[in-house]
Amino acid sequence: MKRALRQRVVLLLAVIALLGLAGWQLQRDARNRTAPLTSLDPASITHIALSLPGAPPLHYEKRDGHWWRTDGTPARVDDARLSDLTDTAAAHVLSWRPASDFDLSKIGLAPPRAVLDLDGQSLEFGELSVTGPQHYVRVGPQIALVSARYMPRSPATRTTDLH
Repeated sequence: MKRALRQRVVLLLAVIALLGLAGWQLQRDARNRTAPLTSLDPASITHIALSLPGAPPLHYEKRDGHWWRTDGTPARVDDARLSDLTDTAAAHVLSWRPASDFDLSKIGLAPPRAVLDLDGQSLEFGELSVTGPQHYVRVGPQIALVSARYMPRSPATRTTDLH
């Protein structure tokens, strides 16, 4: 076998090995991919309710492309802040586990630290996890771990009424 042919065969085998490794990695990533927090499209959400401990629930409605607070006299609110809340619907979930795997009081879900209702889908937020900046979130019978950036905050921190 000539030297040039031998080099081509070795190169071809190396390319085949790399393609095999890439295929294996893609399959592994696909198996480990998790679904978003909900099946809701953030852009289609029109009703939000937010409950935080020690504060009355807040209710919002999207009208003509803008968010309005509907408690008491309707008032426009910061669209960007409410968009942050709707983005929670599509939050990337780091892991899912059955709620029965947890003592809910130990992860801040009995009672929850915040309850966010998006078009009737209730999301109950608990404590930060010990493994990093993620919060426990109960969605029906399951618990998800999501980035701490999705934890609902008091509207006083970022919301301004537009009169």
